[in-house]
Amino acid sequence: MMNIPMHRFKYTRLSKDQVTQKLAATAAGPKSASPLSGALAGKSLKIVTDGGPVLNYTFKSANRLTLAEGSASAVEAAYGALELQQMVFFSHMVPGTLKGFNVFVDLKSQLVTVFEVWFAGGKDPSGQELDDREVQRQIWFGYVDVAGKKAPEKRHHFTNRLEGTGMYWKQDTGIETIDLYPSIVSSNFIEVTRHADDLSYCSPSDYILVNDNLVIYDRTECEFSGTMTLYLIDLFTETQVGMRLGFNEKDELEYYMYRGKGKVVGQLTSLAPFDEHGKSVNLTMGGAPAKGAKSAPAGPPPKGQRTVYRPGRTFKNMTPEEVQRAAEKSTVTFTGDPNAPQQQAGMMGGHLLPFSELLIGKKFTLRYDNEGPGWEYEVLDIYNLQWRKEGTGSWQKETYRAFEADEKLVFFGHIVTGSNPVACRRIALDLTNGLTTAILSQMGTEYYGNEVSYRAVFGAAEMAGINAPRYVRHCFTDELVGRGFTRTYSDQMTSMHLYTTAHSSSWTIYTANQTLGMQWCAPAIYVKLRDGVYIFNLVEEACNGAETCIIENEKTRRAIGFGFSGGERGVSFGLIGAISRDLGGYDIQHYLDLKAKGV
Repeated sequence: MMNIPMHRFKYTRLSKDQVTQKLAATAAGPKSASPLSGALAGKSLKIVTDGGPVLNYTFKSANRLTLAEGSASAVEAAYGALELQQMVFFSHMVPGTLKGFNVFVDLKSQLVTVFEVWFAGGKDPSGQELDDREVQRQIWFGYVDVAGKKAPEKRHHFTNRLEGTGMYWKQDTGIETIDLYPSIVSSNFIEVTRHADDLSYCSPSDYILVNDNLVIYDRTECEFSGTMTLYLIDLFTETQVGMRLGFNEKDELEYYMYRGKGKVVGQLTSLAPFDEHGKSVNLTMGGAPAKGAKSAPAGPPPKGQRTVYRPGRTFKNMTPEEVQRAAEKSTVTFTGDPNAPQQQAGMMGGHLLPFSELLIGKKFTLRYDNEGPGWEYEVLDIYNLQWRKEGTGSWQKETYRAFEADEKLVFFGHIVTGSNPVACRRIALDLTNGLTTAILSQMGTEYYGNEVSYRAVFGAAEMAGINAPRYVRHCFTDELVGRGFTRTYSDQMTSMHLYTTAHSSSWTIYTANQTLGMQWCAPAIYVKLRDGVYIFNLVEEACNGAETCIIENEKTRRAIGFGFSGGERGVSFGLIGAISRDLGGYDIQHYLDLKAKGV
């Protein structure tokens, strides 16, 4: 099958026959760099799950078992097992099938959590196509049936206890990751050793509480390779035992177990109610189902159902020509009553700052390094300005908006009328020293015509009363790495920005009870303007293609700026205003610095 992009990665859409052929290698059981455990050798376990299978295991040796599902005939398979505290974790595939089982047995309580996994394809409950290479999973809670003993009443269960925690891990394979758990249905991971791009990624995840110090976690890279990572964490000793199953970028099968040592690197503050324990997942936004939403069908959810964000598969790819035609029909800039910010800003502009008058009547020239002739500006009033390239005779009039993001630090933006592709500028201008940074954006990337591309340029202004430096400039920064902030755009919409690396960020939507839910990520840039004042710019790549460009002021807890997007309805250039809360962060820059130095 042809190679196609999956969130900027190319992968082969393996057929069911190809997956079946490659899974033949699992007949030998999972590999492991550390010695596997023989704790189950010679034993038999009857595992009863709630609403799921009854699994009758006989462990013939330290690496061979037989399994009979219910009353079915027994099959023999290779397996691997690892121990952590009172837990035994064993993993195996079922010969001649596309499925397997990963089982966590608590020898103390006799409680069990089973991850049934399989490669299937087909469609998920929302109707989106699934690839045969993507690992599916169903979680079964149960217990070991011991003759003469009453079945335990309690079970392992879903939890929000890990929400907000972040950990650094180093496996016995030498692989290092930073795993961040900000949500109850998703997680961020930074591949410290496997990838060279210093970005973070998001994947759907599950969190299961065994006891106060033992938590089971999994993630499946649904918009990437489809690989599953599953492990048990002991928070007391900051250790893990885990399993990885799936196909890498070379379409090679990875199936191995591992041990890991880690470190808690920080904790984001949870805003969920104190009586919310996360035993069930409610992703309702705003306290009520969305208008027109269908009620959930009666009975248990379909097998394997999980909350998965697949924007790359639902995004409509437009050509540059299609976007330009749509823009010519409708390019919306700051529409509505100027005195009604909510109307002209949309749902992300309910908390705007007042429009600034600091630039009214001023004339200045902005010169950016290596950008050729400067731009001459004359600001006419609070809503209108004109500009021209230095050395040209005619002025071009634009509507603009400006905000005072910090003392005499102005952030203003406007569309470049007549541009093809449609372009815009967001300009930070420091009236105390003349330093300026511009974020220059336009519709279209190498992937989509309706996805925004952008770059930052640095320079200085020529303006009466200001003696700008000749060599000093604003600069990119890593000072925000690991930080988490809420962004309340209106009383009805709040999200969290998590600044995972100096080159990426994620955003997560809060649910009705302040629990963090759906999450996505993208490359981003950060520019330091002053101490505690930064430009943050991100495009929702392989998602909706929209750009967020804001100045963050840590002193005032404000975020202010502009949004830029395009699609079938045309191009929109609007306003963003939010009130922020600092949720804390993760101490992870050290690990990324070591990576950059090749240590």
